[in-house]
Amino acid sequence: MTTHNPNNERIKRKYFAYLKEAKRHSEPTVDAVAKALARFEEDNKHRDFKSFHFEQAIAFKRRLTEQKNQQTGEKLSKATLHATLANVKAFFHWLAGQPGYKSRLQYSDADYFNLSEKDVRVANARRDQVGPTLEQAKHVIALMPAATAIERRDRALIAFTLLTGARDSAIASMKLKHVNLIAGCVDQDAREVKTKFSKTFTTYFFPVGEEIHQMVVDWVAYLREEMLWGNDDPLFPATRIAVSAARKFEAVGLERAHWSSAARIRTIFRDAFTSAGLPYFNPHSFRNTLVRLGQAVCKTPEEFKAWSQNLGHEKVLTTFLSYGQVESPRQGQIIRALATPHVTAGQTDVGELARALMREMRIAI
Repeated sequence: MTTHNPNNERIKRKYFAYLKEAKRHSEPTVDAVAKALARFEEDNKHRDFKSFHFEQAIAFKRRLTEQKNQQTGEKLSKATLHATLANVKAFFHWLAGQPGYKSRLQYSDADYFNLSEKDVRVANARRDQVGPTLEQAKHVIALMPAATAIERRDRALIAFTLLTGARDSAIASMKLKHVNLIAGCVDQDAREVKTKFSKTFTTYFFPVGEEIHQMVVDWVAYLREEMLWGNDDPLFPATRIAVSAARKFEAVGLERAHWSSAARIRTIFRDAFTSAGLPYFNPHSFRNTLVRLGQAVCKTPEEFKAWSQNLGHEKVLTTFLSYGQVESPRQGQIIRALATPHVTAGQTDVGELARALMREMRIAI
C-alpha cells in the first residue's frame, strides 16, 4: 500500500519553506498544516496533487466529518474540521500558482474545501474561557507538599504561574536572572524566553496574595543560597533521573538544565488539581483567572490597560476579546444589579471606559 508520493513530498517541502520563511509562521503552525495535508493524502490514497479534481475535496470533506477523535471516540469537532480544511484549502490555492500545476489546477478548486456557513458559525462560536477561581487556585497551591526539592519546585511553579500569568513555554525557558524580586517583576526577554510571537515585555507580580508571592521568593532564595545556582541557571529546572540501588530509574533531585518542553509543567498542574479533588485546569487557564481578577479590581481604563500590558497584550482589546468576556453567572448578577439606582460618580468611569475602547478600536483598524 502506497504511503507517500515523491512528487507530493517535494512540493509540500517547498510549501512548508514558504510558510516558515516567507509567511513567518512558527514551527507548531507548520506542523498543523503538515498534519492536515497528511490527512488529505491518506484519504486520497496518495494520488499526485497534479491529478486533483474538486470531487476529491468533496469526498474528503464528507469522510472527515465521519472520523472520530482517537482519544475521546467522539466525532471530530467543527473547529477541528474547519481548521483542517482551511489548511488544505490554503495549500491548494497556493499550489494553483506553482509551475507544473498552473495548467492543471484552478484557484477556485480550493473553494470546494469550504465548510457550510452553518458549520463555520458553529466552529467559530465564542465560548466561555474556563479557568479556576482565584480561591480554587490558591487552595490547590496550599495543599501541595514541599518536603523535597522536587515538591518545592512544583509548588513554586504553580504559585509563579498565578503570580505572573506567564505562559508555560515561557516559564520552562526562564532563568533566575529574569526574576527581579526587588522590583517585583519578571523580564520576559524574547532573546532567551520563549514568549508568544517572540515579544519582549516586563510582567509585574499580580496582587494575588502575599502567601503566593512569598512562595516564589522562598524558591528563588533556595536556588541561589542553598543550591548556589547563578543567573543563567533555570528558574524551574528539570528533574534529575538516576539508577537507584534497586536498579530502577528514579527521580533523585533537580537537574541543572531546562525542560525540553512545557509538557512536564502541564503534568504538574494536572497532578496538583487532581490531588486537591478539583477538575484539571491547565497553566494557560490561569490567565483567565487573572483577567477576571482585573475586571473586579481595576476601576479606570488606565488601570485595566496596565493590567492588560502586564499579560503581554499590546492592545487592551486583546484582553477584552480573547479573555475578557463576562461569565454567564456574573452576567446575570450585573444585569440584576443594574435594576437598582446607581450613583452619578460611577457614570463618569463608564463613559471614560467607553471612550478608551473607541480609541483602541480606531488604532486597531
